[in-house]
Amino acid sequence: MKCAFCKRDLPKLGHVTYVKSNGDILRFCSSKCHKSFLMGRDPRRKKWVTKQEK
Repeated sequence: MKCAFCKRDLPKLGHVTYVKSNGDILRFCSSKCHKSFLMGRDPRRKKWVTKQEK
């Protein structure tokens, strides 16, 4: 499984799970990714996020 923000592989333990009100489940590799998502940041504009391949 991949992080919903930075698309890195999730660790076996210690990841953050977020459930939206419509039932969607988002998983984050760290609290840094979780907080960035909640603040509405764009992952494409962050230098520490790996670039997504097409």
